[in-house]
Amino acid sequence: MLKSLIMRAGLPENASAAEIVEAVRLMPYGRPAERSAYGALTEWRGTCSTKHALLAVVLAEQWPHLKPQLVHRVYRCTPEDAARSFGPDVAATVPEEGLWDVHRYLTVEVDRGRVVIDVTFPSGPSWDGAGSMPIACGQGTDRVAGSDPDADKRALEEAHCDPGVREPFIAALASLT
Repeated sequence: MLKSLIMRAGLPENASAAEIVEAVRLMPYGRPAERSAYGALTEWRGTCSTKHALLAVVLAEQWPHLKPQLVHRVYRCTPEDAARSFGPDVAATVPEEGLWDVHRYLTVEVDRGRVVIDVTFPSGPSWDGAGSMPIACGQGTDRVAGSDPDADKRALEEAHCDPGVREPFIAALASLT
């Protein structure tokens, strides 16, 4: 998978972990037809789930000492939060009472301890290879993913999210890129 990612991103074969993180961050935000790491790689676009799944696989294969770990955050997004973070078009899709969502990001082990990597949106900041990146959603409850991260996320979505409210929000986010 690393070789395919390197070719898609135009990186040198000896790309560093930070360069790989940057390449995945720069992928456009949007749902691939196959919601998986492979789908994100082949379509060269992804959501928080698929981009971080791809990154977790590549980092675990090539830099196992980083010990990548997927994390899900259950959080509430209000129209004000959406306007501040994503602009008025996305905010218009959020009901007045807000919506519940489940966001996926990644943590890795570096010299300083575990740090956050969040490559959800191409407009986000780059990773410096040492510190934490900001998480692309509001405050919430974090849950470390288990052996089947996709099943974990689906269970959290079923427990907390209203698909009829959440789907327009996700579609609006995809229209930003």
